Amino acid sequence: MEIAEAQKIVDNWIKEVGVRYFDELTNTAILMEEVGEVARIMARRYGEQSEKESDKNKDLGDELADVMFVLICLANQTGIDLEEALKKNLEKKTNRDKVRHLNNPKLK
Repeated sequence: MEIAEAQKIVDNWIKEVGVRYFDELTNTAILMEEVGEVARIMARRYGEQSEKESDKNKDLGDELADVMFVLICLANQTGIDLEEALKKNLEKKTNRDKVRHLNNPKLK
């Protein structure tokens, strides 16, 4: 699925199932909550914290999809074409970092 298609699918879902978008500030808070759920899994499953029994069945893919869903909602309601924004962002990073990481002794 292309990013533009995902934006359309989410927009249709909001209109058909979700009734309407939450306001941008509410969606920003929801995004932080969803990122926190990803962080919890990462810290416990891949980091040094021990994983609680209640977290062992958490699906990282599902939590990442929750982050993506809310991020797409924010892009839709603020008029951002995520596909174009990502292309521009990658170009910016490439121009800025094309030799930076190659010359970083910490990454060798």
